[in-house]
Amino acid sequence: MIELTRFNGKTFYLNAEKIEMVECTPDTVITLEDSKKFVVKESVEEVVNRIIQYKRMINQTLVVDDKRMK
Repeated sequence: MIELTRFNGKTFYLNAEKIEMVECTPDTVITLEDSKKFVVKESVEEVVNRIIQYKRMINQTLVVDDKRMK
C-alpha cells in the first residue's frame, strides 16, 4: 500500500498492486485495473517512486535470527 493525498488534503492508502496506469493530465490520475480513477496531489514521478519503494520493501529478504534453531 502506498500513501497518497487527495486534492482536499486527506490522505489515503492505495493498493499499489492494483495500479494499471499513472498519468499527468496535468493533474496526476491513477487508474486501477478495474478502471477506477484517483486524482492525487503527488506528481507522477513521486507516485512511481512510492511504488518502487513499496515493491523493494515487500521483496526484501526476511532475516530471522532465532537461537532456538541451532
